[in-house]
Amino acid sequence: MSFSGKVKEELAGHIGKSRHCRLAEYAALTVFEGRCRPADSDNELVRETCRALQNELAGDSATPFREEQVLRAVRMWDEETGFVPSETVDGLLIQKSCCRRAYIRGAFLAGGSISDPRKSYHFEIVCRSVAQAKQLREIINSFGMDAKIVARKRYQIVYIKEGEQIVDLLNVMEAHVALMDLENVRILKEMRNSVNRKVNCETANISKTVNAAVQQVRDIEYIRKTAGLSSLPENLQEMALLRLEYPDAPLKELGAYLNPPVGKSGVNHRLRRISEIARDLRG
Repeated sequence: MSFSGKVKEELAGHIGKSRHCRLAEYAALTVFEGRCRPADSDNELVRETCRALQNELAGDSATPFREEQVLRAVRMWDEETGFVPSETVDGLLIQKSCCRRAYIRGAFLAGGSISDPRKSYHFEIVCRSVAQAKQLREIINSFGMDAKIVARKRYQIVYIKEGEQIVDLLNVMEAHVALMDLENVRILKEMRNSVNRKVNCETANISKTVNAAVQQVRDIEYIRKTAGLSSLPENLQEMALLRLEYPDAPLKELGAYLNPPVGKSGVNHRLRRISEIARDLRG
């Protein structure tokens, strides 16, 4: 099963504790399915969630449950014309934070998807209109997110591409198992990226050091063949001989061989002077 499927399966098993939360989730399923009876959806998880919500909303009522009861409660029912189609929900249904959580959960069940975090970070919910997308974006962003909207063919897509925000949104929807799975993947990816950065940095530093040492040896050899090492001041001559003897040694190690020892910056200064003398001879 895909990661998106696992998230939806977890959400389908979560029913809000309060009646107002259940109504908010049922309203989301209704508007995102775009039908009077979301329980007739082609999506099995949507059907199961609708039936569970209907049963919870019916409670211990002795009378048979009627969908008109819920549609009336979510303000999508007119006594004369019946079902009132809508692409957004009444603001009264999503006033409370818990109701907004339930609404996002229902919207994701009906029209959402999330990519496999091992490949990329992408969360989206497909909306049927600009108004629906704007309302959903506003609800998601009320939790401190930065959801955006993009048009795709005849639909509007509300999406998030930042891994940390997707984790937060899973928490908002109360998909805690999926949240932990995604966090584990994020930790592993960050560790790999950190190791790769360090390896690349160390490799670059080693390459830079090796290239510098090779050039230093070339400069010293050139001076020896032309003017002779005896033409160098005593301190530079000593440095040149040490570099020839230890061509792979780092600067700090070279400095330790001198008498008296010289620090890394001092060794670097002497080698730079030798390179300048070689460059002058070449010129």
